[in-house]
Amino acid sequence: MNDAKKMAAIAYDALDEKKGLNISIIDISDVSPIADYFIIATGSSNSQVSALVDNVEEKMHTAGYELKQREGGNNCPWVLLDYTDVIVHVFDKENRSFYNLEHIWHDGKEVSREEI
Repeated sequence: MNDAKKMAAIAYDALDEKKGLNISIIDISDVSPIADYFIIATGSSNSQVSALVDNVEEKMHTAGYELKQREGGNNCPWVLLDYTDVIVHVFDKENRSFYNLEHIWHDGKEVSREEI
């Protein structure tokens, strides 16, 4: 398993552990040079969004992966975590629906946790 797949698996599992909703993995490696995977999840409230983000950061740090950039702070409706090869987006329900990243990145391939 390559590093991007390992990072995607860790991020997915961290989101799932904290009960993230509708977790999606989109393989964008063939359509964009910015990353290999987008991981997208929904939190039921801003506090859950924060808890999801905190868990991803903790699990990735423990695994030795460095956060390159974070957009959004505590109690934000959308937080982006950039790990270079993997970009994690955590939204509240309203903003996930509004931004609809799955539609924007429809040229990417949605993959399951088992596939990575």
